[in-house]
Order: sequence, then structure tokens, then C-alpha cells
Amino acid sequence: MKKTLLNLALLGMLILPVAAAAQVGGQPPDVSGLDLVGIGNIIADAAWVVFTILAVVMFVVAGIMFLTAQGDAEKVKNARNAFLWGVAGIVVAILAFGIITIVGSVF
Repeated sequence: MKKTLLNLALLGMLILPVAAAAQVGGQPPDVSGLDLVGIGNIIADAAWVVFTILAVVMFVVAGIMFLTAQGDAEKVKNARNAFLWGVAGIVVAILAFGIITIVGSVF
């Protein structure tokens, strides 16, 4: 129970900078004159923001796993796997957004 509460508190602290940087009263994008590529760019930009937040959280969690491993080989292995999967996720996301950019420039 204590571990769950600690994890939730840590997650809350990680989300605070994102919430503080949120725009208040901003104007939504004008989609009346957009074509399919324009709408795709808006969706890709929003997905990039979400991905960036998730990547930062993933690396922070992997770092905490490394710090709390205390030399236990199994915990270090799990932390290393979390880090490697985070790197793999970033590579896949960069490739996906690269494909979106290439397809957008073709159309």
C-alpha cells in the first residue's frame, strides 16, 4: 500500500511541470480550411507531445528502478530492460513520425 502511494505521489510530481506549462485560454486550431494533410499534422503534433511525456516518464521510472535495485541482479536486469525498451520506443516513434513527414510531403 505504501509503495503504491509513493508511486502515485511520484507520478503526480512528474506531471506537475506539464500541467504548469499548459496553455490557458489558448485558441483551438482552425480546421475549417484544412485538408487531410493539415489534419494529419495536427494529430501528429499532438501525438508527439504525448509521446515525449511518456518517454520522459519511462526514463525516470527506469532510473528510479536502477537507484532502488541496491545491487540485486534481478532488479538491475529489470531496470536495464525498462531502459532498453524505452530506447526502442523512442526509435520506433522517430521512425513513425519520419514516415508521417515523408508521406505528408508526397501529398
